[in-house]
Amino acid sequence: MASDFHEVRFPLDISLGSRGGPVRRTDIVTLASGREHRNSRWAHSRRRYDAGLGVRSIDALHAVIAFFEERRGRLIGFRFRDRTDWRSGPPGHEPTPFDQAIGTGDGVTAIYPLTKRYGAAYAPYLRMIAKPVGTSVRVAVGGIEQQVGSAFTCDPTTGVVTFAAPPAAGAAITAGFAFDVPVRFDTDELDIDLSAFEAGAIPQIPLVEIVV
Repeated sequence: MASDFHEVRFPLDISLGSRGGPVRRTDIVTLASGREHRNSRWAHSRRRYDAGLGVRSIDALHAVIAFFEERRGRLIGFRFRDRTDWRSGPPGHEPTPFDQAIGTGDGVTAIYPLTKRYGAAYAPYLRMIAKPVGTSVRVAVGGIEQQVGSAFTCDPTTGVVTFAAPPAAGAAITAGFAFDVPVRFDTDELDIDLSAFEAGAIPQIPLVEIVV
């Protein structure tokens, strides 16, 4: 196999009917005093989805079968649009170049990864964004939007922003973007229901986020 990840998005009309979200893994031990000792086993959350609810027609069913076969089941990863969380700002707002702080210039460093921050006051969580939608990425340095192509580029396969010249020391670097989640099928079997006339169903299409 040429690659273990295909830069293709799961059918958008089907993903809009999916359900799921972030998952964390926490160990909890209750002490004799009744107090709890809690320990996070994962440094980062991992998203899980079920796209089965989005299959509402025989055409959608065939699209999923073709997509599943081309990915060879669990073998090859792909992009997935999380309908609840796919922009640097609120889902209902277009990205702006000031949505997320991604770094501070030092006059030397020219490469900065895209990130998204969750929370603010107590313990903000910083999520790496590895699969941005390339044409959506906007970047500002010191409050001034930069020109894509001449001032910076962004690799849509890694989420890394590269500046033509390192931002000046102390300059705030911000970005806005739309993004997909890198996932794979979490099954090697599709259980297809054809009991309804001219309508197909796949009760469960489990997907799980992967690190790329």
